[in-house]
Amino acid sequence: MLMASHSGSSDTVLLCRSGSRLYALPLANVRETMRALPVDPMPAMPEFLLGLSLIRGTAVPVLDCAKLARSETSTAPSRYVTLALGERQAALAVDAVLGVRTLSTIVMAEAAPLLDDAGHAPVQKIAALDAELLMVLQAARLIPESLWEAVASQEEGA
Repeated sequence: MLMASHSGSSDTVLLCRSGSRLYALPLANVRETMRALPVDPMPAMPEFLLGLSLIRGTAVPVLDCAKLARSETSTAPSRYVTLALGERQAALAVDAVLGVRTLSTIVMAEAAPLLDDAGHAPVQKIAALDAELLMVLQAARLIPESLWEAVASQEEGA
C-alpha cells in the first residue's frame, strides 16, 4: 500500500489539486502559496501560460497546472504556488493547496511525473524557454487519488 513515510527515505512535498488531479511539488522548490492574483495575458503565448502577474513587485509568469498536465477538466484557478528558479520565480495556478506532506521516495518514484511525455508540446516549449523551470516541473508528480486517501487515513490514525 502507498503510504506517507515515517521512517526511511522520504520527500517533503506540497500537495495541490487542479481539476480532478492531485500534484506533489517538491517543497524545496516552493517559495510560497497565495490567492490567485490578476493576470495580464501576453500575445502569442502557449496555452498553458496564462500571462504575467505582479507578485511582490515583480512580473512573474503564471502557468496553468491543469493545462500543463493535460487534465480533462480545467477550472478558474484560485491559488498560486510560486516556484523558486534560482534568482527568478514562476507561479503555478492551481485550484487548491492541500498542504505539506512527507511521502516515501518509493511512492514518489512510482508516481507519474507531472510532465510525463517528452514529446508533449508544453514540455518542448518550456525546454526551449527555461531549463530551470523544466527541471522543477519534471520533479513534480501526479498523485493518484488512492494515495491521497491512504495518506489521509494514516494521518487520521496517528
